[in-house]
Amino acid sequence: MTLLEMKKKVLGLIEELNPESELLTDDPDIATKINDVINQIMFELVRMKKLPKYIEIEVNTGELIDYSRIEKESGYEVYQLNLVEGVAHEFKAQGTVIKALESGTMGIDFFIYPERITEKTNAKGYEFELPSDVLEIMPYGVAGDLLKSDVSTSYGKIYSDRYETMKLQLDPRYNMSGIIVEGGVRI
Repeated sequence: MTLLEMKKKVLGLIEELNPESELLTDDPDIATKINDVINQIMFELVRMKKLPKYIEIEVNTGELIDYSRIEKESGYEVYQLNLVEGVAHEFKAQGTVIKALESGTMGIDFFIYPERITEKTNAKGYEFELPSDVLEIMPYGVAGDLLKSDVSTSYGKIYSDRYETMKLQLDPRYNMSGIIVEGGVRI
């Protein structure tokens, strides 16, 4: 889904969509804050349904690998480390730095933040990196935040409540773990 499609979905939901307008809405307040609100909701959801990435880095014994190195080599903003493999290592600084205990190729599974949306972001060219289940929830969170200060109606609360309910049903897993038992089990 593109940013343009997300904006159309949100603005259609709150009945503020004007396809003839360059900003897609005639409400200047909504036009001004929609990108920031989309960012806030997107970052909230990505902390629940994390975006996994993987990189391999050549390391030397004693080398320290921190988020900035992973970000530089991968091109992504690191949110959290998940799994490190390939060489002996230990974690430092509350799990934000990896110390290589031997030289070789270090494989790192990590989670990222998606690309931030700014006022200069091309709405047609920006593709969300989020999975479909998250993209279906997002419009309700954005609509709720956009309308929360509108005291004349309770639509903001209605959309926020719907968003909170849908978040509870979000499955944070990408795959299911499995166990293989060989040789039988004695009960």
